[in-house]
Amino acid sequence: MARPSGLLQWHQTVSTYLPHLSQPQLTVLVLWSFGIVLAQACGLTTVAVPLAYGLGCPAMTLRAQLRDWYRDAKDKSGAKRGRKRRSLEVTLCFAPLLCWGVAWTAPPCRQLALAMDASTLGQRFTLLSSSVVVRGCALPVAWRGVEATRAGAWRPHGEALFGALQGRVPADWTVMVLADRGWYARWLFTTIQALGWHPFWRINRQGHYRLPTSATCRPLTQGVSRVGQRWAGQVICFATPARQLPCTLLARWDAGYRAPWLVLTDLPPTAGDVAW
Repeated sequence: MARPSGLLQWHQTVSTYLPHLSQPQLTVLVLWSFGIVLAQACGLTTVAVPLAYGLGCPAMTLRAQLRDWYRDAKDKSGAKRGRKRRSLEVTLCFAPLLCWGVAWTAPPCRQLALAMDASTLGQRFTLLSSSVVVRGCALPVAWRGVEATRAGAWRPHGEALFGALQGRVPADWTVMVLADRGWYARWLFTTIQALGWHPFWRINRQGHYRLPTSATCRPLTQGVSRVGQRWAGQVICFATPARQLPCTLLARWDAGYRAPWLVLTDLPPTAGDVAW
């Protein structure tokens, strides 16, 4: 099977950042990722056909090889005939992927942005993910699929995702963990702080806050009430005792937006900006 020079170079790059993979796992991952770029799609057959054409091998053979990569060991081709097969433990890739993202960041920068996201598939599944934001892209480095509607299903997986990434960013770097509305949870805020990182989370306007020197709660809607306003200060956010959080509230309402943006962080009020 002929191997294009670009494929050999990509094989060397992937092996550098994911050295824990076995050679068969590494080879098929390289074929998968190279084929996705070649096909500009990620469907099994859509990737296999042009990739097989470029490599000069049978498409169905390559398709079976690609399919086996994400199957459990017992379901891989040949497993029932006694051939040794291994499942891919994807969580072992999370820390190396983060290190790869750090390597992509310009050395003088010493800052890293991680974006958290929860994408749903109807009422069936939610994909929790954390991605390195670099060069205009969000590159997933850790993820987990959970049941969409089961109460309390996110916490153990959210903690595990960040636990897998612990210690993989240089200690003197500033790490911002960004999240949009719907991701807020006090336990997750404090989990990120325990890593030495900084939450930077947009929240909904439903709720209350108070100043540390006051016992009176105010609606979050009063933070900024019209276009052109901005405010930043240390607050105790939320009125429910179990949810209360000492933090910095950043509020800003720019022209062209139907509502203000409200962001919670642990940075000093003068160190953060909603525009980030």
